[in-house]
Amino acid sequence: MKVYVRPNNIVLVGKAWEIRNKLREYSLHHVYVKTWINALKDE
Repeated sequence: MKVYVRPNNIVLVGKAWEIRNKLREYSLHHVYVKTWINALKDE
């Protein structure tokens, strides 16, 4: 499973079940993808 963070988007690469699990994990912290990207930019 790979997660590529770009300035305007996030790319998830892997098996379907891996991507679903990763999205569930991230959904606990971020409701929208935009807030997820903004949080990554602040780091």
